[in-house]
Amino acid sequence: MTQLSLIEDSDRPEHPLDVVERLASLRDWIFDRIETDEMSVSVSGRWAEYHVAFTWIEEVESLHVAAAFDLKVPERRRAEMLRLVALVNEQLWIGHFDLWSSDSVVMFRHSLLLTDGIAPTQGQCAMMMKTAADACERYYQAFQFVLWAGKSAREALDAVLFETEGEA
Repeated sequence: MTQLSLIEDSDRPEHPLDVVERLASLRDWIFDRIETDEMSVSVSGRWAEYHVAFTWIEEVESLHVAAAFDLKVPERRRAEMLRLVALVNEQLWIGHFDLWSSDSVVMFRHSLLLTDGIAPTQGQCAMMMKTAADACERYYQAFQFVLWAGKSAREALDAVLFETEGEA
């Protein structure tokens, strides 16, 4: 078997997080550039405050976004929460949710591959943020229903996907 060399070092006109930082400044997002390859952004949603981390992963030339909310999952609800994560992920076209083992928090994750020195656009970075925030907003209550109301994964998902039609 031969060793596969996928990517070579490439020149970048600027660091990909510089684009995200400019976008955050333009949009008046609260952010902190923790270090060269990491940046955190706080976003207020309808249901919660979302903590969004943008990370540049040089090894795979990927801009990664991870959005978490303050819901600690106790061990007794872990199995049902994992069932809900699987059901929710079936609904998503872009990105996915994880139950982060080390912190027991639910997290939405997605990556943008930028190989060969391609720079992200502000539009792409804005869409990454929007995708993460929209997913968190859409499913936050389902995670709450499993955690706080003791609902099953299916009951919780059905409750948040329920759409009313017509007028009362």
